[in-house]
Amino acid sequence: MTAPVFVVDDLTAAAPGGTITLDGPEGRHAVSVRRLRVGEDVVLTDGAGRGAYGSVAAVEGKDRLDVAVAEVREEPAPTPRITVVQALPKGDRGELAVETMTETGVDAVVPWAAARCITQWKGERGLKALGKWRATAREAGKQSRRLRFPEIAEAATTKQVARLLAEADFAAVLHEEGAEPLASAALPVTGDIVLVVGPEGGVSPDELAAFAEAGAKPYRLGRSVLRTSTAGTAATALLLGRTGRWS
Repeated sequence: MTAPVFVVDDLTAAAPGGTITLDGPEGRHAVSVRRLRVGEDVVLTDGAGRGAYGSVAAVEGKDRLDVAVAEVREEPAPTPRITVVQALPKGDRGELAVETMTETGVDAVVPWAAARCITQWKGERGLKALGKWRATAREAGKQSRRLRFPEIAEAATTKQVARLLAEADFAAVLHEEGAEPLASAALPVTGDIVLVVGPEGGVSPDELAAFAEAGAKPYRLGRSVLRTSTAGTAATALLLGRTGRWS
């Protein structure tokens, strides 16, 4: 198996031959949950593309270990960049969507308060829900051995989503009635790809019109209709294959 990944806020000083201390919640997970021992391989990342590869040099107590760094890698930002605008699903299906999109390789997720969303993020509830999405992306990034975790943006309105689509190099709304399949759409080699995933009730006509004005056409994924919590993952996988990022 590949070495487990743990998050360190700052790796700017990491260098081969040096030592990094892992403590706090991440250290506790490494020592008390994963039960890492001296000599075992580990990877430390800042979640922004920098990773320190090494092995456990010492273990102290229940929440602290030292890592001897053998190699430092910089992972460049991938291109084209894939952003999924995710309508707010019911219950914990939003976290499921974030988890699977992160494991697949999405670069950014924008929560969207669509007109037909049953769930609405307001006040403290909204802040708590956003925190859960960000924590899920962080844990899924570690689990999938990523050095660069996806950005989870603040919740966006339809007007804000339209502006994001207007700035994209390729913009699409996933829709079962789209005339063109996403599998044959002309994609940019570089730049930004932005996909909109609507709620279970669908994207409203007014939203479709606003997005069309911003340059986002409706595209279909396939013959079956996917749930809002799985459509983004399927579309991300399709685009990663088509753009060569999975090659």
